[in-house]
Amino acid sequence: MQSQNIKEGLKDSIPIAIGYFSVSFTFGIMAAGFGISPWMAGIISLCNVTSAGQFAGITLLASGAPYFELFLTQLIINLRYALMSLTLTQNLASSVKTPQRLLMSYGITDEIFAVAVTRKKPLTLSYMIGLEWFPIFSWTVGTVLGAIANNLLPASIQSALGIALYAMFVAIVLPVARESKGVCFVALIALCLSCIFYYVPVLNRISSGFSIIICTLLASGIGALQITEEKTA
Repeated sequence: MQSQNIKEGLKDSIPIAIGYFSVSFTFGIMAAGFGISPWMAGIISLCNVTSAGQFAGITLLASGAPYFELFLTQLIINLRYALMSLTLTQNLASSVKTPQRLLMSYGITDEIFAVAVTRKKPLTLSYMIGLEWFPIFSWTVGTVLGAIANNLLPASIQSALGIALYAMFVAIVLPVARESKGVCFVALIALCLSCIFYYVPVLNRISSGFSIIICTLLASGIGALQITEEKTA
């Protein structure tokens, strides 16, 4: 039974692993450009498994941002994983205990959560290991290979790969935004705020880490108020 669950998890994880390889390859190139060795970049990916968090993290490290800003940025960006993990607890099999839950939570990402939450069978440790192992492996190996290839690829290809992360997030947000006015509203608010902090004098002096934090909190707060008002109207 456990081997069958692992096989099902591995099968479901193949599309995720393929997508992760291309994005992590880009992260490896970016990390090497900041002077991070391939093996250190691989360790970063293995320990974090978070695309947006890692890209923001090494950018802040390269800019010399203080550790508090780095910590707060990572907390805001990755807070969604705690909510995803809590949601998945509703679908867990009764045999899954606290130590197993902690192990499973290590590999929760947006895409893995999306697959796991739609599974009609109870989530077991064996299934989640199968679902998480291949994407984590692909994410780590892709990072190392990207860092190694940094000095081998032409600048034009490196530049083209630089949009891979943004393309992935557009692919995640756009389908949901088309179906939900609330999600679309929050995405547009975040977009407008980000442009303001980038182009408006004085505001564009705020570091990228704090800009991310402010945009995230304001957009989500405005979105929550708007949705609440619509429900009470």
